[in-house]
Amino acid sequence: MNVSAHSRLFGFRFTGPTLAAVLMTAGCASATKSRAPRVPVAVARAESRSVPLTLAATGTVEPIQTAAVGSQVGGVVTRVAFREGDEVGQGQVLFELDPRPFRAALEQAEATLQKDRAQYESARLEADRAAKLVEQNLISQSEWDQDRATAEAAAASVRADSAVVITARLNLQYASIEAPISGKTGQLMVHVGNLIKAATSDPLVVINQIHPVRVHFTVPVGDVPLVQRYRDNHPMVEVRIPDSDTTVRRGALVFVDNAVDATTGTLLLKGEFENRDRALVPGQFVDVQLVLDVQKNKVVVPAPAVSRGQQGAFVYVLNADSTVAPRPVQVERSTDELAVLAGGVEPGETVVTDGQLRLSPGAKVLVRAAKGGTP
Repeated sequence: MNVSAHSRLFGFRFTGPTLAAVLMTAGCASATKSRAPRVPVAVARAESRSVPLTLAATGTVEPIQTAAVGSQVGGVVTRVAFREGDEVGQGQVLFELDPRPFRAALEQAEATLQKDRAQYESARLEADRAAKLVEQNLISQSEWDQDRATAEAAAASVRADSAVVITARLNLQYASIEAPISGKTGQLMVHVGNLIKAATSDPLVVINQIHPVRVHFTVPVGDVPLVQRYRDNHPMVEVRIPDSDTTVRRGALVFVDNAVDATTGTLLLKGEFENRDRALVPGQFVDVQLVLDVQKNKVVVPAPAVSRGQQGAFVYVLNADSTVAPRPVQVERSTDELAVLAGGVEPGETVVTDGQLRLSPGAKVLVRAAKGGTP
């Protein structure tokens, strides 16, 4: 059937130029369909490097020592020898109470002691004379026993008076309240003129030693075997203050609890830090990285390069002809930035880190943001 007959069969009539135009348009459409557009992707190279073995947690800063300063005696505050928030040293005087009542009590106790010592000395001499007289049968045994008992009673009074003097002297010393530890003072709870009670549970001020300082944090029970395996290697603890500068502060792991908390299923650990700049404040929350070990010659790729499918984890590897091929990988562990691979990719190979959702095996890609290596 010729073209004219074919056109008549379908009710159309084509002239020569018109038919040529139709055929050219059909050919261009066929060629366009055969050329699929390249998919823009971002890539990075797999690398072999030393990778720290870490556990992440949220920790809380705590002072290495804390002391709630109270008073062992009652009295009126006559002097506050510091300003709240000051750094104080151990033994530094913080408060002074009115010493006059304590000084008067000491003088009274000392006077009583002197009186009883004189009475004891007289009773002792009398007992010595009675002992000689009883040997000569000049007095009865009962009289000597009485003199001896009087002397012993006087000696007991002297010992009791001595204890009262020591107590009175201590109370006078306690009228000056000293810092039991070195550290930073907190809010001042009393002022000059306040009457404070003896041995009350309400502190006058709280002192926290924050140089050095500790950070306590917990790890889940599943990570306890890792902690036990590497604890003798003196693991390092790194902390960052959230929403602040990126400064990493490094300390040492100094405490591992001896039991897992049954209610939370976690194990308590503590790290110690110099904190010379006083940036870590007790009660503050921090991001913690427990560095258990540094593993060498590990193959790593950016974490976004790893995708998950029905057959497990895989990455798209970039070929020399700008096509991609999926490659199964074994992920040993991963962080927010890196995935540590136990197999599947060799160092130096290029993997796709962005744009995987639009890829298929053999797809042509256009590298829009090549990175020199893993982060």
